[in-house]
Amino acid sequence: MARTDRRAWVVARRTRTRHLIELGGLVQKAGLVDLAADDRQVLYGAFLDIAMRMRSDEAAHATALFKRRGARAFADEAEQAAEAEREKVRAAFRQRSDAE
Repeated sequence: MARTDRRAWVVARRTRTRHLIELGGLVQKAGLVDLAADDRQVLYGAFLDIAMRMRSDEAAHATALFKRRGARAFADEAEQAAEAEREKVRAAFRQRSDAE
């Protein structure tokens, strides 16, 4: 295999690996690992159910619903992170004020 072919293969493999890790993070973030007690059959069955819904006559509705829920969850998470950061700043300010 030529050097450039090998490099392209390595880059593609790393990109795919990163994508799969991100998907696994979403599975974890959704709480599915804990809910399914890390049972791969349960997780796979749940994914098959999602895929079936997204292939059904109601695919557009299901996809829109999933997208709304995901967007809302990401927004809530971002707001919680921002609030935690604001609280850190307030705590640091209070600590500084108390020291003076």
